[in-house]
Amino acid sequence: MALGDRIFFHTCSIVSLAFDRIAHFWEKSSTQHTLALYLFSVYLLSLLGIVLQNSGLYPKVLPTPPQSHFAAIHLAFSLILIMELMSLIFILPSSLSTSIGKQFEILTLILLRNAFKELTTLEEPVRISLENLDSLMTIVVSALGALGVFLCLGLYRKIVQHPHLIKDLDLRKRYIMVKKLIAFCLLLIFIYIGVQDLIGELTLEKHQNFFETIYTVLIFADIAVVLISQRYMSGYYAVFRNSGFVIGTLLMRLSLSAPPIWSPLLGLLAAIFVLLLTWGTNKYIPAELTQK
Repeated sequence: MALGDRIFFHTCSIVSLAFDRIAHFWEKSSTQHTLALYLFSVYLLSLLGIVLQNSGLYPKVLPTPPQSHFAAIHLAFSLILIMELMSLIFILPSSLSTSIGKQFEILTLILLRNAFKELTTLEEPVRISLENLDSLMTIVVSALGALGVFLCLGLYRKIVQHPHLIKDLDLRKRYIMVKKLIAFCLLLIFIYIGVQDLIGELTLEKHQNFFETIYTVLIFADIAVVLISQRYMSGYYAVFRNSGFVIGTLLMRLSLSAPPIWSPLLGLLAAIFVLLLTWGTNKYIPAELTQK
């Protein structure tokens, strides 16, 4: 192995160790329990802040909360989505098919979050009228889209296979280390964008579009993984399968920038595409890849 390769993989091994420790801490049950408690506390405090704001008792020195009580629900689901995105980063070094499943889990939560977000446009107490029929339709379509993607995800997990695309154990280990390096860089970007967005919100500056920015970064990360995988599995089947999965996630993320009515439909189309791709690559998998 050339000197440059040795230095690169030595760096990867150091980053991989650090990444494993962070992932282990994040996935511990005690960490998840603490986060759940924090999430519930934020939800209650948000409701309290909104009540005080509507009563004229809210301190003016603090950032002004929204007036709708439904905004507290939207905030809670946004925090859940942030936690799921963190989990996605930690699952990135695993198999691509596992990562795809996690990404479609997140899509269902995004669609539900969009439905709750639309609640903030309704008056309180809630009344159905001609003025809010568009919001009601968005809620219905988003909820049905989330359900459709959820059903596709369940079927996907029943039929997905994990072909042995890298036979050599040493090459497989190196490939995983490189993916951990990418995931570690994603984690740093995630934290940086999150801090910038939080500062912007607290100082009442322009919103930084946290989720949209993260989804865009994830697209480039997926493409980077596919390009790097060429070094470890260059056969046509592997390239087609991996590239197809990335197209599926690209469709998923493009759905997030679509109009509210079309977003769930495009997300469902992405889920169906991945489902058909999985069925096709299972049916026509080369015989040598099914042998251990």
